Amino acid sequence: MISRRQFLVSGLWAASIGGLTYGLWPRLNKYDEELAFQRQLIQSDPSLLEFVRMATLAANSHNTQPWKFLLGSNSVRILPDYARRTEVVDPDDHHLCISLGCAAENLAQAAKAHGRAALMTTNTDGETSVDIALDQSSSIEDTLYPAIPMRQSTRSVFDGQSLATSDIELLQSAARQDGVSVLFFTNAPDRDAILDLVVAGNSAQMDDPAFVDELREWIRFSPSRAIATGDGLFGACSGNPVVPEWLGGPMFRTFFTKESENTKYRDQIRSSAGIAVFIGDRADPEHWINVGRSFERFALQATTMGIRNAHINQPVEVPAVRAEFASWLGMADIRPDLVVRFGRAPVLPMSLRRPVESVLT
Repeated sequence: MISRRQFLVSGLWAASIGGLTYGLWPRLNKYDEELAFQRQLIQSDPSLLEFVRMATLAANSHNTQPWKFLLGSNSVRILPDYARRTEVVDPDDHHLCISLGCAAENLAQAAKAHGRAALMTTNTDGETSVDIALDQSSSIEDTLYPAIPMRQSTRSVFDGQSLATSDIELLQSAARQDGVSVLFFTNAPDRDAILDLVVAGNSAQMDDPAFVDELREWIRFSPSRAIATGDGLFGACSGNPVVPEWLGGPMFRTFFTKESENTKYRDQIRSSAGIAVFIGDRADPEHWINVGRSFERFALQATTMGIRNAHINQPVEVPAVRAEFASWLGMADIRPDLVVRFGRAPVLPMSLRRPVESVLT
């Protein structure tokens, strides 16, 4: 997803233009400055605006940030921003609802760390929303809150090493959520079976011009464009070279191919320690939001442990493949929600967010 699409290029392109971009394109100083400003923990007694800032650092699909926040005197309502829908990859707003759950969980974790108990209610009558009432309580030291600014989807090859059983247990515990199941697959045959489904789903998507066009709309090739929009998929966050926008478009069309993407996913999944599959008890907005809360805690816990993760959601995004995946899981009547690979790897550059003022309603 909850944030998996990125601009991915072949090693040939990186080698051919790497020197050009290094010599002619400004370094990421301004980008890094903006990033440092956005990704700091709350520095003083928090306002609701600071809690919202923490919420916006949550995982979300395509980094579209499809949310709006309505502030009360001691409450925050999180609403969908349908202007930021991704209609092709997410026609029923499944990923959008999961993104709302991720944002709600970040806000709750930040509030708890600053002495505010967060009472959360999901509304699905009419427009979907998450209402969070904030009451005074004792602050609780929690390892998850400091991880909020450092959490990322790390779209790279991992180190290929397995995780200790105790590490898996910590991830399982963090992800525990009513109405949500999380399955972990760490042996090679299971990972290879899921890989086959990822390739099948990716192939179907790459053959769909509407999918490719929608993805292209959210790619940011240059730091200036990434800063100007504050959203989208900046190539540097996937370890790719920084290029001018005028060059990025043609190169995207040349090198973003089904074959190169499938090769990339094979390398990335085979280098991972395991795969986690998140499954809501029912396929409805309330359970999708809960899946988002479960995943966000999983990702924050992983961050505290130096464990990276990245979404490989093709098996849940293509309906025909999703049915095959559910059958493979032994849950033919259940809709799987998220597929996430995990393992250890160096951190990559972080993505930007829009200013808090732009997400208020």
